[in-house]
Amino acid sequence: MAAMTSSARPFLNRRLAEFGTTIFAEMSALAMSTGSINLGQGFPDTDGPEEIREAAVRALRDGRGNQYPPGPGVPELRTAIASHQKRQYGLSYDPDTEVLVTAGATEAIAAALLALLEPGDEAIALEPYYDSYAASIAMAGGTRVPVTLRPDETGDDGDGHRRFRLDLDELRDAVTERTRLLLINTPHNPTGTVLTRAELTEIARIAVERDLLVVTDEVYEHLVFDDAEHVPLATLPGMRERTVTIGSAGKTFSFTGWKVGWVTAPPALVSAVRSAKQFLTYVASGPFQYAVAEALALPDAYFEDFRADMLRKRDVLAAGLTEAGFAVFRPRGTYFITTDIRPLGETDGFAFCRALPERAGVVAIPNAVFYDHREAGAPFVRFAFCKRKGVLDEAVTRLKRLAP
Repeated sequence: MAAMTSSARPFLNRRLAEFGTTIFAEMSALAMSTGSINLGQGFPDTDGPEEIREAAVRALRDGRGNQYPPGPGVPELRTAIASHQKRQYGLSYDPDTEVLVTAGATEAIAAALLALLEPGDEAIALEPYYDSYAASIAMAGGTRVPVTLRPDETGDDGDGHRRFRLDLDELRDAVTERTRLLLINTPHNPTGTVLTRAELTEIARIAVERDLLVVTDEVYEHLVFDDAEHVPLATLPGMRERTVTIGSAGKTFSFTGWKVGWVTAPPALVSAVRSAKQFLTYVASGPFQYAVAEALALPDAYFEDFRADMLRKRDVLAAGLTEAGFAVFRPRGTYFITTDIRPLGETDGFAFCRALPERAGVVAIPNAVFYDHREAGAPFVRFAFCKRKGVLDEAVTRLKRLAP
């Protein structure tokens, strides 16, 4: 076997040179090697509804989706997505021209950014951000411009809980003549912030005034808590025609391995995203598409019960982390809790998370990996609560070893 030739030029192209193995792979491997409870990566440890799993089995047995499905997605799923948007938010989309099925939300994000950005275009993203945003902008040759969500010093919403907040003036000031689009995530991973109607109205005003496209990641749309409300940006005046909305079955139905996501947008935007998507996976998840179509038609009680279950789990972990000595930012959405480790006498989230499995038998994620401005995220650590209550109880017991 011939030896690999050496070269002065790196194999990985310069756009992706800053992206190595993800922190999720590192921390999951650490969880395995130490036998720790993995509260790092955001996937449930139980499957979703049994009837939806059986729908996938039925599709396999009936030969539906075992060969290439249609490029835009199977008609049943596209119709179900359109019906979901109408039923939940009053948004009307044509399933034939305004809906595109993707290999999870991650492909939807990549395809949208590859399609809509030219080299040199600026894309504004809310920092901290899901790690694929930066890589997708880089692959498109765009320039990412982070606008940082910053923690407030005290809870000022009447409930005493601290939260991360968007500075709308900073967002407006970040827009330049090179800005092509805004990449908005609400409910927001990793901070758990849910942008308010007033904040989204101002974002919409900026987008309209500056004639910007908006890609909005709404995969946690059904996980909002307390008095929070999920407001799709496309429902606001002037936004439907300029917004690419991204959704996902994985987060809502706890089948993350099925990799079924979608895009809803006007025909011209869907066509652009499809042009990029067809050269990524082309198609994916054939039989699972039929099952997700049935999932989206589940009664409202499913979504309410799902939210209530996650709310209980949030409160279990939030209380335990507080008792362990962390400062906790109680999330209004998603299934992640961001904590501040400084009350524990720590300042370096990377070092803290790498030592945590040995110290407490639990794995978490340092938020700094989600920042361009790493120093802004240095003292923050993210935990996932999409686990069985018994697992969370055991994790809390272990984490209490850290209490000062």
